Amino acid sequence: MSEISGKKRIVVKVGTSTLTHNTGKMNIARIAKLVSVLSDLKNEGNEVILVSSGAIGVGTSRLRLTEKPKETKCLQAAAAVGQCELMFLYDKLFSEYGVVVSQLLFTSDALDNEKSKAHLIDTFNQLLEYDCVPIVNENDSVSVEELLNGDNDCLSATVATITDSDLLILLTDTDGLYDSNPSKNPNAQLIERVEEINDHIRSIAGGAGEKGTGGFVTKIRAAEIATSAGVPVVIMNGSKPTDIYKVLNGKSIGTYFEAVK
Repeated sequence: MSEISGKKRIVVKVGTSTLTHNTGKMNIARIAKLVSVLSDLKNEGNEVILVSSGAIGVGTSRLRLTEKPKETKCLQAAAAVGQCELMFLYDKLFSEYGVVVSQLLFTSDALDNEKSKAHLIDTFNQLLEYDCVPIVNENDSVSVEELLNGDNDCLSATVATITDSDLLILLTDTDGLYDSNPSKNPNAQLIERVEEINDHIRSIAGGAGEKGTGGFVTKIRAAEIATSAGVPVVIMNGSKPTDIYKVLNGKSIGTYFEAVK
């Protein structure tokens, strides 16, 4: 994957399963390591955009609820609380490295309307020019459609597309895309490189994960969005954020999806 090396504008999407423990509470050590890696990438001269899930999960824990809410209004309330908690932690951790963060919450409406989309692109570009790290999430506290059906995988792909990014990295709780379900088939093999997303690749994508709304189906959909716009994608395990260095150095980590030329 030597073509990855030297990239400058990188979108990193982190899922709920990476941000939290099995208890539902935040995995502070992992988040801190991810922040240190992203800050270091900025020190190298890269531009970084972080798309972060986890608001509902963090809000559920913060509200001391025993399980994830099922009612829409309760999910929205948990998201509203979790967004504050997540941004507080991100701001605190990034500030230790002198990095300024910003929060961008929006819905699909902003992307469907050309005028709103243009303003959004201008905001991204200006924040990056100011040397900030934009932290993006779907506005789950007000948007029912995104809350129930959306996922930050496809959002991150859209962000990578509209910002003309060089690479999209999806951090998840598996090592990448396997040729069959590794939890059911011990002989499942990791697919290191995908040249084309076809019906076969779509067919082996699994269902939703235990903690998040997006499984491999949404990750493949996200990879299609990004690669068709010329942005390569890497799906990798988020348990070791330092592996991002290996990806950027051209090492084979996770599953690499070639951009459509």
